[in-house]
Amino acid sequence: MINYHPSIEILTDYAAGSLPLVHSLCVSTHLERCPECQQQIRKLEMLGSHLFDQAKTESRQLSNLKDSFFKNLGEQPVQKSVDNQPTQEASHSQWDDYNIPSSLRQFITKGYDDLTWLRLSPSFKIATLYNEEGGAQIALTRVKAGAHMPTHTHTGDEITLVLEGAFSDESGVYRQGDFINRDVSHKHKPIVTKDAECICLTVLDAPIEFTGWFTRLLNPIIRRYHPYSHV
Repeated sequence: MINYHPSIEILTDYAAGSLPLVHSLCVSTHLERCPECQQQIRKLEMLGSHLFDQAKTESRQLSNLKDSFFKNLGEQPVQKSVDNQPTQEASHSQWDDYNIPSSLRQFITKGYDDLTWLRLSPSFKIATLYNEEGGAQIALTRVKAGAHMPTHTHTGDEITLVLEGAFSDESGVYRQGDFINRDVSHKHKPIVTKDAECICLTVLDAPIEFTGWFTRLLNPIIRRYHPYSHV
């Protein structure tokens, strides 16, 4: 059961198509496993469609008024045609045997093991999927069963989506499909449950910052691989 979801503000921006790319990708992945948020999106899309129809009706009324004006002047308004370009849907049949969300298959061509992982400790590693130029980063984190990530804070917003396994921190326990949002006010030390490794999808607006005496040495490496640091 999924207990943690995107906020209504995030879902509204997603439905409106105004959410940044990497954030939208994370929400899409959550939606694949969350019927509750799928229903919320349908409601928001219906509301958006209703508002669009209202706006279109008002626009049509203005257009009729303009046509009447040109007719009285003995002129005809120029009609502009817009070609509808069909969208092509890519086939992802080669991933059918992998337990990987369809929204991530453009980045994960085979399985998790075939990604380029950056090992930050014996139990913790990270694989970058995509960097927005001068913006956010979307990546996978992979932590061994029973291990914990170093205590860290955030220099920007962080979204974590659990793909496999489970982990806990000071605020709760998070399982497959849970969508967790953290900001600069949060400091936590995630601990993976002992039954299985934990793989998470993360979106970072800015690099995390380790606070431990030894793990602080990793901060320059983290910043090096984050696009925000190169602005």
